[in-house]
Amino acid sequence: MNSDVNDIDVGADQAADDPATATPAPADDASKLAEERDQLRDRLLRTTAEFDNYRKRVDRDRRDMADRAAEGVLLDLLPIVDDLERALAADTAGEGAEAYRRGVELIYKQITDLLVRRGVKTIDALGADFDPNLHQAVASEAADGARDGEVIAVLRTGYLLGDRLLRPAMVKVAQA
Repeated sequence: MNSDVNDIDVGADQAADDPATATPAPADDASKLAEERDQLRDRLLRTTAEFDNYRKRVDRDRRDMADRAAEGVLLDLLPIVDDLERALAADTAGEGAEAYRRGVELIYKQITDLLVRRGVKTIDALGADFDPNLHQAVASEAADGARDGEVIAVLRTGYLLGDRLLRPAMVKVAQA
């Protein structure tokens, strides 16, 4: 009978050594599940970040496209503003001159209000230091009381659309 008991013990030892019949340890399953969970969490975070970046890029592209579409229309309006500025600067005399001036001022105000609503800002160039990013120098001359490189006359107003240059100011610059 002792031999039967020994045979049973030997069989149990063989079953423990056989990987096909061995039951997995609970610690191994937990570590595998934790590793898989960490990988899935990492994938989720990466996918979320990629989607957020994509959404921001699409929003930025949409804003840029809208700004570029508006830029063409605004560039067409600027010569009208230039003509109105010249008409307002003209010396008008005689009958109806005041009515003419009021009419031109009204049109000028309407157009400048439209530009402001569209995000257009004028470049304040007179008295500023010449900046090639904002100004287009078309003349220079010696000027008493002016610094070298100072804008002494604005020949055509410059404009910004938001922070982007729409049209540089055409200026006359002082020379030393």
